[in-house]
Amino acid sequence: MVPAQDAFRWSTDYRSDDLRLMGEKGFRRVKRLTDDTTILEEHVMQERKKIRKVKLVKINPLTLSWHNIHLEGPNKYSEFIYEISPEGTRRSNLTFTGLLVVYAKNHISRDRLKHIARKERQYDSRAWKLLASAMAKELQTQ
Repeated sequence: MVPAQDAFRWSTDYRSDDLRLMGEKGFRRVKRLTDDTTILEEHVMQERKKIRKVKLVKINPLTLSWHNIHLEGPNKYSEFIYEISPEGTRRSNLTFTGLLVVYAKNHISRDRLKHIARKERQYDSRAWKLLASAMAKELQTQ
């Protein structure tokens, strides 16, 4: 149970060790351009491959939301939108919308797209469950 403002601050306070909290192996560089704009450069292992991702994160504290746009990597030009909403004074909820760009040389069947979407959803859900647990633990000890 974490209040919305606290959850938002914690979620958008990017650190180099965030990947570990998400169960990832790799490293992250955080470059803060302005108070509301950050570049994340990540080097991770996925499916036994080294992957480099560069993301532009735009934060909107008024709506407790942020957009994460992939500039480089396998999901280039994909956009991920996060919004935290209060559920009373001591709880909050994260709404996540993924606008995934899928690249292929040939036509991708509807079934294959559904499979890719399901895998992405599982991956993101797992990462956010781990982050939520770390957040709750960290904020409850403060």
